[in-house]
Amino acid sequence: MSSVFERPAKHQRRVVITGIGVISPLGNSLKETWANALEGRSGVQRITSFDPTHFDSQIAGEVKGFNSDDYIPKKDQKKMDLFIHFALGSADQALKDSGLQITEELSERIGVYVGAGIGGLPAIEKTHQVLMDRGPSRITPFFIPMVISNLAAGQIAMRYNCKGPNLCVVTACASGAHAIGEGAQFIRNGQCDVMIVGGTESTVSPLAVGGFSAMKALSTRNDQPTIASRPFDKDRDGFVLGEGSAILILEDYEHAQKRGAKIYGELTGYGSSCDAYHLTNPSEGGEGAVRAMKSALVDAQLNSEQISYINAHGTSTSAGDLAETKAIKRVFSNGKVPLVSSTKSMTGHLLGAAGAIESAFCLMALNDSALPPTINLDTPGEGCDLDYIPHTARKAVVEHVMNNSFGFGGTNCALIFSKV
Repeated sequence: MSSVFERPAKHQRRVVITGIGVISPLGNSLKETWANALEGRSGVQRITSFDPTHFDSQIAGEVKGFNSDDYIPKKDQKKMDLFIHFALGSADQALKDSGLQITEELSERIGVYVGAGIGGLPAIEKTHQVLMDRGPSRITPFFIPMVISNLAAGQIAMRYNCKGPNLCVVTACASGAHAIGEGAQFIRNGQCDVMIVGGTESTVSPLAVGGFSAMKALSTRNDQPTIASRPFDKDRDGFVLGEGSAILILEDYEHAQKRGAKIYGELTGYGSSCDAYHLTNPSEGGEGAVRAMKSALVDAQLNSEQISYINAHGTSTSAGDLAETKAIKRVFSNGKVPLVSSTKSMTGHLLGAAGAIESAFCLMALNDSALPPTINLDTPGEGCDLDYIPHTARKAVVEHVMNNSFGFGGTNCALIFSKV
């Protein structure tokens, strides 16, 4: 098979990552988040944003110590719900990290593609209460732009004068990953030189926690929050809700080279599929996930044996963890199965931001030759028999890594990142 860098005509331009910004339950920067992930620390605690006493699940991976004043003028903060605050914060970090100067000439060649699974649910709840208590005349005129999902991308574009495509993908828990994969296409086809991409979410709110609890999807290990998220473990009892944002700066390889940018890695493979099977459960044997992973391998022009590490979707649900394990074994049946870990064991599940922060983890694994662990994995569940890097991070030189993201409605995404 040809080298990953010997592209056919249809892949005329290479896409590299030159900046990363992260706001997460593990820290308010990429450096802090990554350090805590390698230490195997949990960002899960009892919910503080509202009183969870009467909820079945009372724990979440909340962002701690984030100050919107660092990124957004006070007069503008009230025009946005928190998921947009997080997006602007991580975008600011990513652009500074990239060293990119957005000139007027470049502005039309820069697009924004940021996903959110739910958007401004907390503001919807609060505004509904205003409506009930004080009447319609008291609803803020900023209510609609506060809550609609595409305003994360819109606010980033306005802040940084990005006049290229401006889009939002809403594919549940695959939103952040799909935004990265779809955003890269604009560079590949020559329409843009730079794309600001990723995901954001902040729905640790009564309706979200109550809704997921009603589905019996959340862990109720309320007295032990730091060990509640336990992907692939036999004692897992559901996922833990999280929040945060991760933004990547995607750039045409030649454009990045010309300005001497540092490069974290190359986005070489993108695969997307649909189960067309069930509202919330994965298809039998992870069939849809198999097709997404195989599609990403074809796109990257890689053999399965060349993938050294997979950051799994690994939510800590019985059906999902088992289906993903089966899918991985099917895709990698002809060679050595990669090392696998689920960083959701530490962050909780960031929903629309999950695929973006996990892509950041993949890129850091390439750069630091270190693989984050799956904490809380004491006894693997039935059928979960891969090397999930339990408890402790592992040193390993990796050339190609994969990130899996799957969402309700049977939507699947696989991304492959490679060293340049």
